[in-house]
Amino acid sequence: MSSTQEKIKEIEEEMARTQKNKATSAHLGMLKAKLAKLKRELIAPSGGGGKTGEGFDAKKAGDARVGLVGFPSVGKSTLMSKLTGTESLAAAYHFTTLTCIPGTYKYKGCKIQLLDLPGIIEGAKDGKGRGRQVIGVARTCNIILIVLDASQPMTHKLLIEKELEGFGIRLNKERPNIRFTRRHKGGITYSTIGCKLTHLDKKTITAVCREYRCSNAEICFKQDATVDELIDVVEGNRVYTPCIYVLNMIDKITIEELDLLSQVPHYVPISGGHGWNFDLLREKIWEYLDYIRIYTKPRGQIPDYSSPVVIPRGNATVEKFCLRIHKHLLAQFKNALVWGTSAKHNPQRVGKDHVLADEDVVQIIKRIK
Repeated sequence: MSSTQEKIKEIEEEMARTQKNKATSAHLGMLKAKLAKLKRELIAPSGGGGKTGEGFDAKKAGDARVGLVGFPSVGKSTLMSKLTGTESLAAAYHFTTLTCIPGTYKYKGCKIQLLDLPGIIEGAKDGKGRGRQVIGVARTCNIILIVLDASQPMTHKLLIEKELEGFGIRLNKERPNIRFTRRHKGGITYSTIGCKLTHLDKKTITAVCREYRCSNAEICFKQDATVDELIDVVEGNRVYTPCIYVLNMIDKITIEELDLLSQVPHYVPISGGHGWNFDLLREKIWEYLDYIRIYTKPRGQIPDYSSPVVIPRGNATVEKFCLRIHKHLLAQFKNALVWGTSAKHNPQRVGKDHVLADEDVVQIIKRIK
């Protein structure tokens, strides 16, 4: 591992020495691709698998998974206990939490699993302080809550972002609109749709592909992409996760300091000890999950409003709704009756491609054998 880290250090030093201009853009692109490959080896060594570590195999439960990430002693365990009622040891010393502790709470009918992860330290992406296990679990979350001590420097935010970025987690970013297709012949070709490339040229694109031993590929850019975004698409193992910055312990700072911190995007100020602003935090988590609730209606009965089926808003079709209930339901599906804002009239008879809206009521009609 030390040899890989040394190679990473050498490449980073070479990148720092290299002037950034049009003549060196291809060379810098090749160095960035090499760096991404080495970091991938560091994250997932090729010498076989291994156990993730005691306490890091928390079984997924509920409709969504939210991870608490932060440095030691920023109030993650207190926040966990207040939100879920799950006892997570909290004390006035560092590294109180040593394993992944799961808990759940309900909000708007949605069961949300909260994971209290051990505090990470600088260099976590390189394996320090069980950092690989912690950030590895964070990759499986629907939302990441970065918990920060409001009385500490905001440089802590940048350090945590750097650790998560180094592990292939992209916070509050959209997946690059790039289509990358490997081919058997034809060389490296690229095209653009509705955009002009200002950060990339043919030489840089070819250098990145060659670094990944790809001599034949077709690349279609639908946005003005950077070399880092191209590398992310070629790597293919990045996760794009919404993130909320939870500024804890606001009772330790002044109103003026709080006004200054309010300029941080995607943030929620709270006080875990006093229980301040928890309602706003729950609402913000629900907003960032971007889920909708669909109520089921058995034939001849009133809708079941107590246990909604929760699905992501994007591409929320009747088909996705059926799969969420049971994977074999589609084989028996004939059509569905829908009441709600997505229906032109109540009820509307629809097919499996109908797009549902929040709080619609759906009755599935099965095919008669």
